[in-house]
Amino acid sequence: MKKAKIIFWITTTIIFLFEGVMPALTSQTELAKEGIKHLGYPEYFGNALVVFKILGVLVLVIPSIPKNVKEWAYAGFGFDFIFASISHAAVDGINFQAFFPLIFLVILAISYVYYHKIERYKNIAL
Repeated sequence: MKKAKIIFWITTTIIFLFEGVMPALTSQTELAKEGIKHLGYPEYFGNALVVFKILGVLVLVIPSIPKNVKEWAYAGFGFDFIFASISHAAVDGINFQAFFPLIFLVILAISYVYYHKIERYKNIAL
């Protein structure tokens, strides 16, 4: 059980930092705005995306959030990573930037699997 919690918190913290903290701190920089524009999205889309990312990571790290809400957050991040990969591949071709979001998709999947392992253990212990 301890191993499952450690793996869950490491992977979830990585998602928290890269999908919550980093966008919150850098979303209004010229580089971030240019990145959204380069992919063909309007500026307001980037702002909305940052808001939802921050809300999503808070849902993942706050233990008292209901399970079904956490499921939606995991699904939202899954879609985010998949569509980010597709966007980069469509605009810039197949390169590292197209695969980079898929690395985080794998980290998210590990967090998801271990979240459910921990939940199953809680239900058995009851």
